[in-house]
Amino acid sequence: MEKIYDDIDLVARLRTGDVSAFDAIYEHYSGKLYAFGLKLLKSEDEAEELVQSVFMKLWENHKILNPDLSFKSYLYTIAYNDICKFFRRRNYMIKFIDETIYENVVATSDLSEQIDYRSLLERVQRIINKLPDRQKTIFIKSREEGKSSKEIALELGLSPGTIDNYISESLKFIRLRLLNEDFALLILFSIFFY
Repeated sequence: MEKIYDDIDLVARLRTGDVSAFDAIYEHYSGKLYAFGLKLLKSEDEAEELVQSVFMKLWENHKILNPDLSFKSYLYTIAYNDICKFFRRRNYMIKFIDETIYENVVATSDLSEQIDYRSLLERVQRIINKLPDRQKTIFIKSREEGKSSKEIALELGLSPGTIDNYISESLKFIRLRLLNEDFALLILFSIFFY
């Protein structure tokens, strides 16, 4: 017999600190929130972080939940606000890159700084070139061409999950090789390719 899911009952129990109610809510909504986050963030890791953040906030506020409001809307509002914060942070980083890196390094008239910058980029590119062919192709399409996992999946006839796995493995491969490099190279990689 199929278990009946009831937001009103579970929210009432959750307000008292009932952990089994929290677990039931997590089981019912985590996959839906993950899919919602993945659609907008286009990253499995970030979608997982979103789900964790939503449920952490739910638990922090479980005593003051309003039983008269739509619980589903409450969860999706938290998720939406977290996604907005993520995009604001991303835009802030882009602005930082433009102002700090571009203006102070690329656009500088100091030839030695331009050469250092080019040298760092070449070193990162050499590490990327050591990736296995398929991984390298997917990584370049994602990070350099700006294509989503879904777009790459359609292009290569793979699933978006497989594409995300390739990208994740590529990032691990590159980060491991950067451990032996200098700090500036690690920052450059984090800003431009992560």
